[in-house]
Amino acid sequence: MQAVSALVLMVGICLSGANASSMDPIQKVLEMISDLEGKIVGEGHDAQKVYDEFSEFCEDRSRELGFEIKTGKAEVNDLTAAIEKETATQESLNAKIEELSGAIATDEADLKAATAIRKKEQAVFEAEEKELVDVLNTLERATGILEKELAKGGASMMQLTSANNVVQALAVMVQATSLSSADASKLSALLQSSQQAEDASEDAGAPAAAVYNSASGGIIQTLQDLYDKGEAQLEESRKTETQSTQAYQMLKQSLEDSIKYANKDMDKAKKALATSAEAQATAEGDLEVTEKDLKEDIAALATLHEDCMRGAEDFESETKSRGEELKALATAKKVIVETTSGAADQSYSFVQVSMSSGADLANFEAVRFVRDLAQKQKSTALTQLASRLVSAMHGSQSQTAIFDKVKGLISAMIEKLNQEAEADATEKAYCDKEMAETEEKKADKEAAIEKLSTQIDSQTAKSAKLKEEVATLQKELAALARAQAEMDKLRSEEKEAFDVNSAEMEKGVKGVKLALKVLNEYYAKEDKSHSSADGASTGIIGLLEVCESDFSKGLAEMVAAEESAVSEYKKTTKENEITKATKDQDVKYKTKEFKGLDKATAEATADRAGVQEELDAVNEYYAGIKERCIAKAETYEERVKRRTAEISGLKEALSILEGEAVLLQRTAKHTLRGAQIRAHA
Repeated sequence: MQAVSALVLMVGICLSGANASSMDPIQKVLEMISDLEGKIVGEGHDAQKVYDEFSEFCEDRSRELGFEIKTGKAEVNDLTAAIEKETATQESLNAKIEELSGAIATDEADLKAATAIRKKEQAVFEAEEKELVDVLNTLERATGILEKELAKGGASMMQLTSANNVVQALAVMVQATSLSSADASKLSALLQSSQQAEDASEDAGAPAAAVYNSASGGIIQTLQDLYDKGEAQLEESRKTETQSTQAYQMLKQSLEDSIKYANKDMDKAKKALATSAEAQATAEGDLEVTEKDLKEDIAALATLHEDCMRGAEDFESETKSRGEELKALATAKKVIVETTSGAADQSYSFVQVSMSSGADLANFEAVRFVRDLAQKQKSTALTQLASRLVSAMHGSQSQTAIFDKVKGLISAMIEKLNQEAEADATEKAYCDKEMAETEEKKADKEAAIEKLSTQIDSQTAKSAKLKEEVATLQKELAALARAQAEMDKLRSEEKEAFDVNSAEMEKGVKGVKLALKVLNEYYAKEDKSHSSADGASTGIIGLLEVCESDFSKGLAEMVAAEESAVSEYKKTTKENEITKATKDQDVKYKTKEFKGLDKATAEATADRAGVQEELDAVNEYYAGIKERCIAKAETYEERVKRRTAEISGLKEALSILEGEAVLLQRTAKHTLRGAQIRAHA
């Protein structure tokens, strides 16, 4: 409707100004319609260019967002797997820390208990040692006193010889102030305990050591026997104390080492736990950011699709409306041409009157101007135009026909040059657009390939590193399995040896005890029918007692060694189980990770191959467009300059003819007015 209104307005303007213009008003209307059509077509070209750029932007941005979404999803999966891995690692480390804490507490309690027992044993030993040393000193003094008294003889000797036993002899020595009452009490107590011990072993009879039988030598021998027994008891007590101290020191060192290494392992586990927690927190933070970015990319892609669809719909609507306008203009133009030709001839034929002889001069002036322009511009086309103009002037037509023909040839040449200029400008715009777009696409494809190549290289390197770590872990697991199997075999062999050896030791202890019982029972009897070897039996029994002590000690040490080996085996086996679980978990997650990387690498490789194919196509098209647009003997600027000069010259030649046409029109009007006056007269 706007186009039709503009057309009606232009027709009105042309009709109202027809008397002031030398151009046919109908032709003016048609020219204005053509100009409007050109303007609409130009707007359509500009809109098409803008839409092409918009469409390319939509395509590129959609591809970029799709790639970012794909990358974001892969990163979310990787971060989720990393968080799960760290969670499993922390669970394993917490279990290890708990186990180590329990083991440390147990070892510290054992060390504390062993230390308390050792202190008690040491206090008992020190008291016993002090008592035995005092007794031995007392025995030594008493023996010395007896020996001196016996050597002096006299009343003291008579009193000692009249004593019936050692106790009476000690009482005599006290009365004689040879021995203190405290020392006598100690010796009496020692004799009484010795007598009770012998009564228990012999089951009958009086203590042989306490019988004096009025023989002073028996008292000294009795005291000497007591001294020997006390000294042997002191030596045995000291030996037992030394062994207990050594056993305690070994146990203490073992427990302290166990606590020390357990604390080291706990420190390592706590550090690893802190590192794992930090890694998990970092991964969770990255996951939150990545999920947020992924959500934004998905929303941006949806918005982009909506905007691009709306832009396409708007462009389609504008194109359709523009086509309807052009159709209306074409219809109006067709109607004017088909229906106004006769009326125009009748209304405006007065301009076709005969021209004066000045038209020939104008024609020749125009020909000369065109020829000079052809020489100046070195244009073959203008030279040919000049020749055609000369041929037209030498024809047999009327002056008006010659004038119109010359004018038409020049106008046609101007129109041709304008069309060439328009075509050349269109080609230049096309080349500039295609070259720029192709170079941009080429740069985008190359950047995409470089980005994908970098991603592929990074993922490949990371996958190779993970595979290497998995292989190392698998080797460590295999070595751990072999070590555990070897340890199981060794533990089994140690257990079998312990069962056999402990059984032999228990059998030996029982046998020695039985032999001691038999010998003690026999030699304790009083009603022997022969002279038994009591002296030899004492040595045998003593040796058997030593054997019993050695066998019992060996059995105890064997049991302690077995218990220690079992404890160490269980501890090491538990550590191996924890290590195996941790490494198995690492293998699981690292295998999952490098498989995901391999999959992502394969997808990126496929994407790169697709982009490479697109780049090859772009390069091929780019080579063709460069051959079309760059390989020119004359630049576009030079052609524009030359063509502008030609068009300006031709328009100037045409203006010469137009000036003559105005002169002829004025002459024709004057002649027509004179003819009308004569007709009225």
